[in-house]
Amino acid sequence: MAYIGGLIIVGLLFLALHYFTELTKMQKIKISTILLAIVMSAVAYNSYMATQRTKMLNVVTAFNQGKTLHCEGIEVNATLYSLSIGTYTFIGKQNTPIYGQMISASSCE
Repeated sequence: MAYIGGLIIVGLLFLALHYFTELTKMQKIKISTILLAIVMSAVAYNSYMATQRTKMLNVVTAFNQGKTLHCEGIEVNATLYSLSIGTYTFIGKQNTPIYGQMISASSCE
């Protein structure tokens, strides 16, 4: 829904450039190109962040299902690590050789 609102605003801005300014055609093209680049960058960033969020949630789901994950060359499972939900970090459990070791869930496959 936000994309539609953004496109409407950009469309209105293009109309304003066309009808209510005394800019030359070349200046209008430059402004339009810059605005289009900004909008496309925002769309690409949002897509990238959605992909990262999905990957992170898949890792957390797999951990909660008891599967072994591979993070930074280390095997992470529920018997050795606990999950900190606030930071999505795996923390080594007490009375294990990896006590206190912290691994970000974003580094897992």
